[in-house]
Amino acid sequence: MAQVRYTRLDNRRPPSSYCSTVMVVVFVALCLVGIWMMTSSYVGPAQDVDEVSLDTKDGIKKQMTPPAAEEGSGQKSEDGAGETLNEEKKGDGDEGLPEGDGSSSKQEGQEEKKDEKAKEESTLSGDESSSKQWEQEEKKEEKTKEEATSSGDESSSKQEDQEEKKEEDTKGESTSPSDESSSKQVDQEQKKEENTKEESTSSSDESSSKQVDQEEKKEENTKEEPTSSGETKSETEGGENKNEDTKSENGDGSDLGEKKDLKDDPDEENQNDDSKSENGDGSDLGEKKDLKDHPDEENPDSNDKQTKPETEDNESSEDSENQKKKTADESDTEAKGDKETKTGTEGAETKTEKESTETIVEQESQPKNETSGDLSPPGAQLELLNETTAQNGSFTTQATESKIEKEAQKSSGDQIDFKWTLCNTTAGPDYIPCLDNVQAIKSLKDTKHYEHRERHCPDSPPTCLVPLPEGYKRPIEWPKSREKIWYTNVPHTKLAEYKGHQNWVKVTGEFLTFPGGGTQFKHGALHYIDFIQESVPGIEWGKSSRVVLDVGCGVASFGGFLFDRDVVTMSLAPKDEHEAQVQFALERGIPAISAVMGTTRLPFPGRVFDIVHCARCRVPWHIEGGKLLLELNRVLRPGGFFVWSATPVYQKKTEDVEIWKAMTELTKKMCWELISINKDTINGVGVATYKKPTSNECYKGRSEQQPPICADSDDPNASWKVPLEACMHTAPEDTTQRGSQWPEQWPARLEKPPFWLSSSQTGVYGKAAPDDFTADYEHWKRVVTKSYLNGLGINWASVRNVMDMKAVYGGFAAALRDMKVWVMNVVPIDSPDTLAIIYERGLFGIYHDWCESFSTYPRSYDLVHADHLFSKLKQRCNLTAVVAEVDRVLRPEGKMIVRDDAKTVQEVEAMVKAMKWEVHMTYSKGKEGLLTVQKSIWRPADVQTLAYAIAA
Repeated sequence: MAQVRYTRLDNRRPPSSYCSTVMVVVFVALCLVGIWMMTSSYVGPAQDVDEVSLDTKDGIKKQMTPPAAEEGSGQKSEDGAGETLNEEKKGDGDEGLPEGDGSSSKQEGQEEKKDEKAKEESTLSGDESSSKQWEQEEKKEEKTKEEATSSGDESSSKQEDQEEKKEEDTKGESTSPSDESSSKQVDQEQKKEENTKEESTSSSDESSSKQVDQEEKKEENTKEEPTSSGETKSETEGGENKNEDTKSENGDGSDLGEKKDLKDDPDEENQNDDSKSENGDGSDLGEKKDLKDHPDEENPDSNDKQTKPETEDNESSEDSENQKKKTADESDTEAKGDKETKTGTEGAETKTEKESTETIVEQESQPKNETSGDLSPPGAQLELLNETTAQNGSFTTQATESKIEKEAQKSSGDQIDFKWTLCNTTAGPDYIPCLDNVQAIKSLKDTKHYEHRERHCPDSPPTCLVPLPEGYKRPIEWPKSREKIWYTNVPHTKLAEYKGHQNWVKVTGEFLTFPGGGTQFKHGALHYIDFIQESVPGIEWGKSSRVVLDVGCGVASFGGFLFDRDVVTMSLAPKDEHEAQVQFALERGIPAISAVMGTTRLPFPGRVFDIVHCARCRVPWHIEGGKLLLELNRVLRPGGFFVWSATPVYQKKTEDVEIWKAMTELTKKMCWELISINKDTINGVGVATYKKPTSNECYKGRSEQQPPICADSDDPNASWKVPLEACMHTAPEDTTQRGSQWPEQWPARLEKPPFWLSSSQTGVYGKAAPDDFTADYEHWKRVVTKSYLNGLGINWASVRNVMDMKAVYGGFAAALRDMKVWVMNVVPIDSPDTLAIIYERGLFGIYHDWCESFSTYPRSYDLVHADHLFSKLKQRCNLTAVVAEVDRVLRPEGKMIVRDDAKTVQEVEAMVKAMKWEVHMTYSKGKEGLLTVQKSIWRPADVQTLAYAIAA
């Protein structure tokens, strides 16, 4: 027979034994006489379940809230032979269960005749005061909902009657307070299936009530709230919602998450609940935020809980409908993100008056399934129906994650299992592959132009790792490193013995110390620097003059102290008998490269340096038509200065006099103007300063065209392995060309696009060149500020020497301006040639081919930055060799930041992990990835001998 469904009248969620949703409330309206007759047949005594709850559930008291706030706090079950109740704090007493006597049934019948009052009276709880309160509140805001949804009551009720016998075999049927036989059947099934679960029984079923007492005493030593057909733990500790599993008689578990007081926290919802299938899986009922907003979505079931949720598809087939909806509804609930609460095990839930209108609108906007009934999934399966049509949202599936990981491991399997070896070479810890190719150097036919100091890279770059010097220590931080370094890091004393009297470097205990002197400035570089500006005020260190090239730099004290004048200096010197001079410079935290004025152009664009400096650099500028001095002319900016401090300037020895005479003739032919010759009385040296012309008038007016003007086809910016030519490039005459005017003063030149960048030019990233420049700078400022400085686990106090392996506009270096670092901006030879822009903005850099070794000593840099470089390199280079080169130039405990496509990042990560590097962070979004790693001090045990690097 059809069974009456009761709803609480106290604004609280009705007890779980009535196993009906809000729809049952309106269904009763059309079941007027039939339901009244069936319910009136039962005259069993009402059970005082509240007292039982008070005896056994001291935890319930902690959750007692006013009726309006307690909606949804009572959990309902599909198996529900009984119901539990939540105590209220308002002092109305424990409104536990509606009494199942005849008076209640008659009262319902009377009230059902009134459409507006059908819901309130059919759900009478036996508490007249609560009933009145419900009626008053329902009259205000619930009228529209009751009328709109009452039409489906009668048909659903009849369908439930038919389904009771069919569904009892697979699922316990909910019993009403007025159906004693059904209550007994539920009791029997509950004893069989749920020995470990507490059961809430109907207030009109005395045996069920007693069973609740027994089960509660056994199961709930702590604060638990009984729920029908299972267990819902309502432990509200510190405002946290704890979820328990509620299982149906078929073994279905429903994770009935606890709710907070909805009155205090109406917007709070339970999250992270897992929906489980019927075969032992728990249906996640923990997310309850919208119980107030959408109560009809929670329980749109019929008297036997077989009405499908309103939001589900209307399928006509009966048997297949149950299974399809199980899967369809599960994902649907997940997709809504807790905005649609589960049906089935929850039973009918009352709704607060203030949100009833919203519920009706929600119901009307969703498709209703009015034909459900006969073959709907029984019991707890209804909870699963809401979870099938969901999108994945922001969550990936385990299958997808596992598939991607297996593919990634397969694609990078060689790198994961890569076995690194240790390089065995004559140079040992100081090995520079392109400068220590002993075999290639021995095969040179001539060395008079310093060919043996130039680059001679092996055919195949090494893939082994360079060993560390014995006793290597973490480098001393800047600025202390300018004065001293660890001897064990650069264990060379020859230079100290040879140049100690000139205050280059001295051995002091466990340190190598640098008094700040040089061959031409024994008494300190700062005095020498100031003396130059006093001689030529137009130099203006750190304003007009920002970027300097120091040729034959020694230990680079000149460039090291120019930092105090806001000037950056590219220092270069060959790897020669002055043992490790460039290595000393880099260990001190001063920019330097190993290079020589030989037979090829320097790896810089034309017209980029503000000043070129040579202090006793031992370069024969005047020989062979001035070919070497003409190379300086190529890289010197029009209007720039050549500062020459050497013995020919101030000594009268025969050799010096001859050199001075030759230099004088050469510089006149080159149209350089000698603007100053001064003697530094403190250091006892003289300094000659020349200025390069800014126009072509002098070139055109020469009586003898020697040195000749370079052909128009000669590109002054082409410099990678280009042979030297004894010719001069003319000054640009077009005012829109680079070099036609001096850059803006520092630091304004750092942020402004160069004047010669035209909007008609397309930038590297596709915008107009000036806009591209600005966008790149803004991008790197955001990245550095919001991510690199604080989000990568980098201690920037320990970072001094930085390399950007693919610099583009130099935006990354510009963004680090306020840091106490310098950046070597590398423009790969197969990338857009933007190096001149980098110099124009007051920074410096170099061209390089990353398929070859870089011209620097091992352990030179604290941080290496590679932005979308490796993915391009691996198309033409041996990526393993590139990573080995990064290991060579990076100091132990140095950092590498890689930004690239996700696949390449994975490959690089696998390689560095094989070197025992520490992964600080790896992140991917879509196809892009980010990797931050720290080099370890680990070196492999296996040795690889490089025959071409072994001296006989």
